[in-house]
Order: sequence, then C-alpha cells, then structure tokens
Amino acid sequence: MESFALHSLSTTATSASFSHHPSRQSLLRRISSRSPPSSISLRSHSVKPLALPLLKPIHRFCTRIAAAPRDDSPPPPPTPSSESPSPQPPQGAKLVPLILSLSVGLILRFAVSVPEGVTPQGWQLLSIFLSTIAGLVLSPLPVGAWAFIGLTASIVTRTLSFSAAFSAFTSEVIWLIVISFFFARGFVKTGLGDRIATYFVKWLGKSTLGLSYGLTLSEALIAPAMPSTTARAGGIFLPIIKSLSLSAGSKPGDPSSRKLGSYLIQSQFQCAGNSSALFLTAAAQNLLCLKLAEELGVVIANPWVSWFKAASLPAIISLLCTPLILYKLYPPETKDTPDAPGIAALKLKQMGPVTKNEWIMVGTMLLAVTLWICGETLGIPSVVAAMIGLSILLLLGVLNWDDCLSEKSAWDTLAWFAVLVGMAGQLTNLGVVSWMSDCVAKALQSLSLSWPAAFCLLQAAYFFIHYLFASQTGHVGALFSAFLAMNIAAGVPGILAALALAYNTNLFGALTHYSSGQAAVYYGAGYVDLPDVFKIGFVMAAINAIIWGVVGTFWWKFLGLY
Repeated sequence: MESFALHSLSTTATSASFSHHPSRQSLLRRISSRSPPSSISLRSHSVKPLALPLLKPIHRFCTRIAAAPRDDSPPPPPTPSSESPSPQPPQGAKLVPLILSLSVGLILRFAVSVPEGVTPQGWQLLSIFLSTIAGLVLSPLPVGAWAFIGLTASIVTRTLSFSAAFSAFTSEVIWLIVISFFFARGFVKTGLGDRIATYFVKWLGKSTLGLSYGLTLSEALIAPAMPSTTARAGGIFLPIIKSLSLSAGSKPGDPSSRKLGSYLIQSQFQCAGNSSALFLTAAAQNLLCLKLAEELGVVIANPWVSWFKAASLPAIISLLCTPLILYKLYPPETKDTPDAPGIAALKLKQMGPVTKNEWIMVGTMLLAVTLWICGETLGIPSVVAAMIGLSILLLLGVLNWDDCLSEKSAWDTLAWFAVLVGMAGQLTNLGVVSWMSDCVAKALQSLSLSWPAAFCLLQAAYFFIHYLFASQTGHVGALFSAFLAMNIAAGVPGILAALALAYNTNLFGALTHYSSGQAAVYYGAGYVDLPDVFKIGFVMAAINAIIWGVVGTFWWKFLGLY
C-alpha cells in the first residue's frame, strides 16, 4: 500500500457526531492536523511504514464514532438504497408499433394471394420489406436495430441467402455516404464552417434581409463538402442565428421573437432544402436516391456534374427568391441590423487567424470536390476520392480514428441504408418492382394520361405523402423505388424522373416541424410557432413547385433530359 488517505471520513457526519464530545474533537484535530488527506503518502512524507498499523485502528475508530447514532440526534435520513427504486423505462420494442409493423407484412404474406407474375419468394420478400418500412415509420425500435431484424428475418425464412442479404454492404454509394459524415465532423471540429458563416454575416449583415442572404449563401457554399443538412443546422447556423437574435433583443418563446429570430429561422429553414438539392454531396439521401435509381437500371453518367447542372438554375433562383418572399410573407420587426457586422468581426477576432487544421480542411475538400467533378475523366470513382480525402485528414491529424468511431450517425446509416438498398435490389431481381410498375402503368393508361401529366401527378403525390413521414431518408427507402418505377412505366424518361424525385426529397424537408432532422433543430429553437411552421411550409412548398416546375421544365429541356 503506497498511500494512505483519511478521506473516507465524512466531514459532515464527523462534525455532527463530535459536537458534544470535546475529547473526540481533540482526537480529530490531532489526526486532521497532518497534511491534507489527498496528499498523505508514505513515500512523499515522513510517515514511516511502521506507523501504518497505528494509523489503521485510529481510522477505524473514528469511522465508527462518526457513524454511531446519538441519543440526541434525529434518526438518519433513509439512504438511497432503502428507498423504493424509481421505475425503469420500458426496455425492448414498443408493443403497439411492433404489432402494427409486423401486421403489415403478415397480412400481405398470408391474407393476400400471390399475384400472377410474382414468385412466392418475391412475395415473401415484399412482405418482409413492407414490415421493415412500416417499422422505420412507426419506430418500434431504433432504425438500425429494426432494419437488422428485417435482414435477419429474410435470412431465417430462407427468402434470401446470407450473401444476398448482405450484398449492399459493399456498395460504393453507401460508403460514400459514411465517409461524407466524417467530412461533416471535420467542418464542425475545426470550426471552419462557423468561420465561413461568420464572414458572410460580417460582409452582408447590415440589414435583416442582407443577414438572411449572408447565412443562405454561406450554407450553399458549405453544403457540397458537409453532406448533412441537420449537422449544418445544429452545428453551425442555429448557434449563429440565436446569438444574433439575442443581441437584437429577440428571445425564443417570447413576443420579441418576431423582431429577428423568427424570420431568420424560417428563412434558413426554407433555404436549406434548396442548398441540399443543389449538390449531390450536400445530403446523404441524394446519394441513396441515385443508388436506388441504379438498381432500376437508371444510370447517370458523371453523377456529380450531371446532378449540379440539372439542379443549378432552379435551385439558385429559389435560393435568391426565398429570403425576399419570406421578408414579405413573414416580415421581421427589425429591418436593420447595424450591430451584426460588428458582432461577427468580434467573433472572428476571438477565433483568431485561420488555423493549420482549417487550411488542411479547405485543401482536402477542394481536392475531393475536384475529384468528384473530374473523376470520370481521371478514372477515379467518387468513393475513392472521398477515401483519399479522409486519409489525408487522418494522416495530418485533423481527424483521429476516435472521431470516426464516435460518429454514430455514420455507422447507423451504413447499417440501415445497406439493408434497404439490398432488399430493394433483390425485389428488382425477383421481378416484384416490374410487376408493381406494370400495374401502375395500366392504371395510368386507363386514365388516358400523357407522360407529362403522369409525371406531375406522381411528383405531387410523392411530395405530399411526406406529411406521413418524419425522415427524408426513411421516405426515400420506402417510396423512391416504387415511384421511380411508376414514372418509368408511365413513359417518363428515366433520368428526368430519378432526378426530379431526388430534388423533391430535399424540398419537402421544410414541410413540417417533423419532416426532417433540420426541421426538428430549427423548430426546437423556440422562435417559430407551430401553426406558422405548417402555414409557411405549405406556402413555400407551392412556391418551390412553381419555380422548379416552370424553370425546370425549360432548363431540363435545354439540357436534353427529355
């Protein structure tokens, strides 16, 4: 035993017990007159090892005295162990969502006969897939856990072999999504994203409208290298908006919220969907959409460039119009913010000069984006470009492996995205998707709809069904393949249908307070009332539909998508 400490004496209990016993107080004073308990060491002090046997009985004696009950003292309060234990939250799956999720698949499997043109194996996989999708919506368990159970069911029932069930875990697109989450962590860890946004506030923040444009443009600039709208909202823009609003006297949950905070929140929230739609790597669900489209035979050459070209004109026009439209529909009480540039300048001064890690982050992302743009010419796939970028960040110490391991959302995404993509691919291989698309095509033909009319009808249905979803990626996993198959069956050009559905996936993220991760972040700030969220969400959805519909129609015709 190298050290001896008397900290096991309870100071409170000892003082209470010794209050009527002078001799005991004297004994305690003699013991405590030594060096502080935490510093008593047999090596560092003059206490000899032979004194240890003497000190131990004294320690036990004082402990017994401190713990002994006295006649004139009230009974000691019950210890936590003697109190009734607090009820533990229920563990495992939520019963009602579990029953409903399983019922969907069981009813399809056993109550509906296998239609002509579908094999029993395909029908059984469809029932498992629908139960999995229902669970993603109803959440009897966390998303990753429920997807794993669905995967297990497909193997246990011998619907899929082990290799077929896990085939999507080697998908390049899914690993590109995972690595993109690590890039987003690098932006937050180095503070680069915060610095970029603060510079735009300094340059454009003299008025409320200019402040909104500064935040919007900075997010559009960061988006291609930070592929999580939720991470951008919670890690960068919401803290800046709250700081600016509070400095202007605009408080959450208060009538003063309409001074500045409410408008900035709504503007940034509604613009975020267009920023995510502008670049392929601006949101994880974008990459998933292209992978699911590929499973149906819709392959987009040079995807990063093709995505940007098709989205550029309608997305940029929406980004430029949205702050101004909301300035009229949902006006802030404070029109001028002369202090905002000064606050931003002060914050930049506190942040100091650009750090080495920030410069490395800038260089790495420029390299990655360049390789994404020129990858097809250079023969470097997008996922390899991302792997090169991540390797640079790890080698130079901007990120460490613990940062990657602690990025739970990345690994969770790997698990359940791979399950959904794998099941969707097998449904295609087994002919189930073809059967579904043929049924829809016949229904549309019976209505005598041209492909442009069918295209508009299916896009609107895909958009407004999102009122039933609380996740953009969940919506994609549940409905993207089916709606793309319906579009193709109706005669819509495959690339046009795939890109339009993918852009739609970003735009409906601002429909409600639960429609996406960033929606929960911005609504949770407390600056916007719930009725305003639904009202503005619906109005801006209609405006975005007009902009993307009208501008997109001419732009996509010019690009030769139809």
